[in-house]
Amino acid sequence: MTNTNEASSSNPAGLLPATIGVLGGGRMGAGIAHAFLLNGSKVIVVERDDDSARGARERVAASVAASFDRGAVSGDRGEVLTRFETSTEYASFASCDLVVEAVPEDARLKATALSTVAEHLSPHAFLATNTSSLSVSRLAEALPKPESFLGLHFFNPVPASTLIEVVVGEKTAEETLTAAKQWVLGLGKTAVVVKDAPGFASSRLGVAIALEAMRMIEEGVASAEDIDNAMVLGYKHPVGPLRTTDIVGLDVRLGIAEYLQSTLGERFAPPQILRDKVAAGELGRKTGQGFYDWN
Repeated sequence: MTNTNEASSSNPAGLLPATIGVLGGGRMGAGIAHAFLLNGSKVIVVERDDDSARGARERVAASVAASFDRGAVSGDRGEVLTRFETSTEYASFASCDLVVEAVPEDARLKATALSTVAEHLSPHAFLATNTSSLSVSRLAEALPKPESFLGLHFFNPVPASTLIEVVVGEKTAEETLTAAKQWVLGLGKTAVVVKDAPGFASSRLGVAIALEAMRMIEEGVASAEDIDNAMVLGYKHPVGPLRTTDIVGLDVRLGIAEYLQSTLGERFAPPQILRDKVAAGELGRKTGQGFYDWN
């Protein structure tokens, strides 16, 4: 997929931080690093150990190379990677103007990770979480500067996506929101600003549609392909809800649904088919099988 927002701009308008950090170099973290790298920032990815850091570096390098190979980016690919570092030390974040946390969607894990990152930030730095559903205000409770913290919900795949959901917590300062809008603009993407609420806007709506599609599978209403085609062809969704679930990960969708059920009620109760597939290890594209066969 070619997308003009991948084009390297070297941050000509000064909209992006000079140096950003990313905690976690998995699929989402690597995508976030990719996006900032191609638009001129220096990027430091911190991982839990040497093997994970090596994997993150390989993941980002391969993603950057793919953008150049398909002609989505102009410039010197070697120069781009000179602005990329990996580390296993939180202290590496001391030089960053912004750090984006991109660890798995677990409230306790994220809260601990964010608190540790905050211990190493400079006074002027901003901190963001890439959560897709968890309360930004609650995550901010243990932070020394909640006014400099907000949610930046990137979408997968990050380089090709044109949307970032900016989530404003109860104590997020207006200055922080203004800066976040500039970062999104600097990445060539569009910001949707939402108040901190369960599931925000995108996850709440996306999960609601996906859960109903799963119930239709359980009831034998139609096949996964036909349900998805109904939304793609009838409502102009670029990808159907079941294929999207496979791309996001059934385990991720289950976690979000359970959280929304606990905060918004039984209308977000996960269907049994979702629980069964997760229990069977059918997590979608990353395991080769979900609602579709990806092998």
